[in-house]
Amino acid sequence: MHVPEGFAVVTPYIFVTGCANYIQFLETAFGAMEIGRTVDPNGRIANSQLRFDTSMIMLSEASEQFPPTSGSFYLYVEDADASMQKALDAGAAKIMDVGDMSYGDRQGGVRDPAGNIWWISQRLSTDTYF
Repeated sequence: MHVPEGFAVVTPYIFVTGCANYIQFLETAFGAMEIGRTVDPNGRIANSQLRFDTSMIMLSEASEQFPPTSGSFYLYVEDADASMQKALDAGAAKIMDVGDMSYGDRQGGVRDPAGNIWWISQRLSTDTYF
């Protein structure tokens, strides 16, 4: 099986309304880096690839054939409190305050402008299992 460099066997793919604005949100809120974009003849973002450190997601502008989708993502960060504030400053809505969890993470949650949930988590424990 061939998996492109930087991608996983399973890679999240999200359809959003206002794809260009959503890409900007992900870059500002979570430090994502757009590494590729395909635009159709009408100027619609047909595919965009964004890297989050070691992980990749793909996005497309929603359409009648492919309406907006939403998901839930678990994002590991160096500093959950600072990352939560950055996401809120970029336009996310808090759904859970940052706090220390029994499974070894310091975590909070936000809902992004497209309706996705992001669990912003800083690993506190050196255990490899929850």
